[in-house]
Amino acid sequence: MHPGCEIEQVYLCQEPVDFRKAINGLSALVEQELGLNPFGSALYVFINRQRNKLKVLYWHRNGFCLWLKRLESEKFAWPKGAQEATQTLSLQEFEWLLEGFDLWRNKPHKTLYFNTVS
Repeated sequence: MHPGCEIEQVYLCQEPVDFRKAINGLSALVEQELGLNPFGSALYVFINRQRNKLKVLYWHRNGFCLWLKRLESEKFAWPKGAQEATQTLSLQEFEWLLEGFDLWRNKPHKTLYFNTVS
C-alpha cells in the first residue's frame, strides 16, 4: 500500500471476481454489490477463481489505487461457506494471508527460490 495511507479495515470479497475488472468495475462492485463505501479508509480484497491472484483496491487522498499479487505455484487460503458477502480482517491478518498463512488452518506457503524469470 501507499506509505502514509491509513487503513482501518480490510474486507475480503468472499466470491471470486472476474479479473478483467479494473478500478471502475471493482469500485462499482464495492459500492453496489457489497454495500460498502469505496472511498473509506479500507482495503477491498478480491480473488480470482484459481485463487492464485489477489487484487486490492483502496482510495488514497485523490484517487483509487489497485495492486495485484500473483502466486507462482500455490493458492491463497480463502474462507469458504460464509453467509455474508465479505469477511473482515485486521491488517495483521491480511499480511499473514499475503505471506501464505491459512487463517482458517494455519499453514504457510512454501518459500520459492528462482534463479531466472523464464
